Amino acid sequence: MEKRISILQEKIRQQDLAGVLLQYSRNILYYTGTAQPSYLAVLPDDYMLFVRSGYDFALNEICIPGSKIREERKPGNIFRDFFSASGTEAKKIGTELDIVAVEQFRELKKNFPGYEFVNASPMVLEQRKTKDPSEIARIKKACNAIHAGHEAAMSALREGVTELELAAAVENAHRLAGHEGIFFIRMPDFFMSRGPISSGPNLFRISGVVYTITGVGLSPAVPAGPSMRKISAGEPVIIDIPTLVEGYHADQTRTYCIGKAPGQVRSMYSDLRAIADDLIANIKPGMKCSDIYKMASGKAGELARPDHFLNFGGGRKSRLIGHGIGLELNEPPIPSEYDLSPVEENYVIALDMHMMDESSGVVKLEDMILVKNGGNEILTRSPRELFEV
Repeated sequence: MEKRISILQEKIRQQDLAGVLLQYSRNILYYTGTAQPSYLAVLPDDYMLFVRSGYDFALNEICIPGSKIREERKPGNIFRDFFSASGTEAKKIGTELDIVAVEQFRELKKNFPGYEFVNASPMVLEQRKTKDPSEIARIKKACNAIHAGHEAAMSALREGVTELELAAAVENAHRLAGHEGIFFIRMPDFFMSRGPISSGPNLFRISGVVYTITGVGLSPAVPAGPSMRKISAGEPVIIDIPTLVEGYHADQTRTYCIGKAPGQVRSMYSDLRAIADDLIANIKPGMKCSDIYKMASGKAGELARPDHFLNFGGGRKSRLIGHGIGLELNEPPIPSEYDLSPVEENYVIALDMHMMDESSGVVKLEDMILVKNGGNEILTRSPRELFEV
């Protein structure tokens, strides 16, 4: 944890900041080991965790020295006792402006007179892209939990089962395998069920809540996830329910069918798997995210699938083939047409792709890979085939 903080301090010095004041739970967890409500104040040469609530819990959870934690709820006291006493001449402080609420921001401005607040999220997210061995170990635990859900789906999937019943079986297996029952996405007012699941004609009904095959949900109040629809033999079923274990996420999608899948569905899945295999074999550290997207699109063209690949129907098409994953379900980098940033060694990426033929069906495959020199590692455990149950 202190190494992570020292890297952040170097970024603070490079950007000539007085320091940063972090309060988002995922960032607090990343730098200190606790997610108790806190402020983490980091100066170029010092830091302190100010716990707003749950101090006794935090004392037992932190991975930083006990001398670096204090119980404090008031930003004004943090300014007086820590920032103003530092003697720095810089007048800019970084905080998470992309997620701080307006009232929180007003409170900071009132209690830090003479200071300008700038967005610290880009520097933090850039640091979080590279996963260390402890993070990779936790991600693998989350992949174990998601695999338990796949095994439950194989047992529960039968003709006449509803999407909701299937989702409940998967989610129950996830929980029993250690899933913490929540996931984090860096969006205000985000809502979804525990994860997308859909079948048959519902696969063609795509909500605006998330940019993927969504399912229709139980009501307009939450229009994504499983419905009460009964699943029939011979139609594709897509399960894309993530897990969270010890703070780290796993995301995997598999396509199923009760009985033998139609020939066009099998053919689409075979080509989608070929595109994914090509990416896994050829993504290398230093490659731009946009080049990964071009590689996938080029392979789809070679397979005569440009119209089906990433198709959302009605002339709509995705320009995104995956996302980074870790403390948040969707985090940078974003392999897509518009992300020019590179992927580097020890980035974890969820390759998230689908094909849609509006006359015959939808298939989807998503796996997590660890980008490595000398060959990428597939972290998700479930077999990568089209499952005909």
